[in-house]
Amino acid sequence: MASTKVSDHVLRRLRDWGVEHVFAYAGDGINGLLAAWGRADNEPKFVQARHEEMAAFQAVGYAKFSGRVGVCAATSGPGAIHLLNGLYDAKLDHVPVVALVGQTDRSAMGGSYQQEVDLASLFKDVASDFCQTATVPEQLPNLIDRAVRTAYARRTVTAVILPADVQELDYSPPTHAFKMVPSSLGTGRYAPVPCDEDLRRAAEVLNAGEKVAVLIGQGARGARAEVESLADVLGAGVAKALLGKDVLPDDLPYVTGSVGLLGTRPSYELMRDCDTLLMIGSSFPYTQFLPELDQARAVQIDIDPHMIGLRYPNEVNLVGDARETLRRLLPRLRRKEDRTWRERVEDNVARWWEVMQRRAAVDADPVNPEYVVHALDGRLPHDAIVTADSGSAANWYARHLRLRADMRGSLSGTLATMGPGVPYAIGAKFAHPGRPAIALVGDGAMQMNGMMEMVTAAKYHREWSDPRLVVAVLNNRDLNQVTWEMRAMTGAPQFEESQHLPDLPYADIARSFGLGGVRVEKPEHVEAAWDEALAADRPFVIDFRTDPAVPPIPPHASLDQIEAAATAVLKGDSDRGSVLRQGIKAKVQEVLPGGRHRGDRPGAGPHDGAGEDE
Repeated sequence: MASTKVSDHVLRRLRDWGVEHVFAYAGDGINGLLAAWGRADNEPKFVQARHEEMAAFQAVGYAKFSGRVGVCAATSGPGAIHLLNGLYDAKLDHVPVVALVGQTDRSAMGGSYQQEVDLASLFKDVASDFCQTATVPEQLPNLIDRAVRTAYARRTVTAVILPADVQELDYSPPTHAFKMVPSSLGTGRYAPVPCDEDLRRAAEVLNAGEKVAVLIGQGARGARAEVESLADVLGAGVAKALLGKDVLPDDLPYVTGSVGLLGTRPSYELMRDCDTLLMIGSSFPYTQFLPELDQARAVQIDIDPHMIGLRYPNEVNLVGDARETLRRLLPRLRRKEDRTWRERVEDNVARWWEVMQRRAAVDADPVNPEYVVHALDGRLPHDAIVTADSGSAANWYARHLRLRADMRGSLSGTLATMGPGVPYAIGAKFAHPGRPAIALVGDGAMQMNGMMEMVTAAKYHREWSDPRLVVAVLNNRDLNQVTWEMRAMTGAPQFEESQHLPDLPYADIARSFGLGGVRVEKPEHVEAAWDEALAADRPFVIDFRTDPAVPPIPPHASLDQIEAAATAVLKGDSDRGSVLRQGIKAKVQEVLPGGRHRGDRPGAGPHDGAGEDE
């Protein structure tokens, strides 16, 4: 009988933890693991990405949409380095991901050997909660167990470094002896709750308020029913941080949508006019989009005491699980009989969706990107999973899509990195092979890495019970978000050498992979393209030829920001004619009857990137 190698035991322990997929790319630093996969009949399943960064993003997408730990693997040296951006995305969005990383043989370590990188130092920050190197078999299974358990418990990234020669050693477990560390499976279920005194103080603040605003993030995902009950009792409006977009349905009349630079007008108005703020499961970092610091009494609920109290001068900080904390808080709250504030919030929400419909209908050359996403809104399957890449696509995802019922959605929130839109969707398909996935990406992200990940979709889509993975490319031949940030933040004209992109035939390329694809260059073809893609029997790429001059103007844009954009145009922006035309047409939709009203205060300036925290 063949002996069990360390590599065999690593895969066995992952199976014991319920890991079903490892997103990875091969290399000689993990040859031992690859051989073990062969002996294990590919369990857990090795999912081959086109690049290690994409493997990490797929693990993040898998973890975000499954609620389970995502696992990725890479070879030593360059492979390990490639993982980093995806791992930082997981760390900053508080997603549990374990990285298995190869290393050169122990005998070569410290000898400036080929592909030798000090991986402990390299991963010291991104996997700061747990990063260890296996040097003898007896360290296992403890290293795997602690990596998985820590990733779950702290919602973070962990890493296990496996030298190539250690992978090939015969496995021997830790013994009942000095300096041996045995281990066990499982994390145990727990839900921390605040003390009664803190709950009493929080209820006192919320009961005293007349105009209550609630801000929820991804940490409130398990507390949908409790948040709805609380909003009803308090007559509150509910805004959502971008990573919490799918926590509460957007078709509830008091849900104001996303908050912040990519947010909606009613969310801005909610924060501007409230006298009480309750934040649940969010570390939304942009204080300028919260109430003025002396305006509102505030309460925050967060499970992590390290992250609570960071964004606003709260009166009460409740450390605990969102659902269990709200269940204990709700009986202490008094129903507000005056519903004037709630009615005002609902009126603002209704007016906003009218504005969005009008903005989507604005003519553009050739296609308005807002219309592209607005046309998808009513076509979203009830169980759709939607991802968005960073860039202007994130604006339209945040503002035009109403996630309803059991729909899910996410993007790179805190890191706001380019590139995760397509690999997130692929990770989602492995988490939920029976649900359709839709990715909204810009042409910059599609050229950076998304197009090649369609090869991954082509490789695996026959394994998915629902093969639909629709990638919508907003093809404007411009790195559009940065272009607009240059105009609005610095008053600088577009720098063509950095901003212009080649126009690739994305749909044709997809068809060459055996996938579906269509190019759309006229607005009258937008809806038919969505219908064709959503009815396809394979992954599908829609190449929407969109107008780069449609501005992602914040709903609260100040006159200074508009003037800065206009100044850039007048200084010689190559697209100045259409920029001015589209900017005026888009902004006028907010001053039509039912649009902008007097009393608006100017908003704060935009920030780099296109994502926002949870």
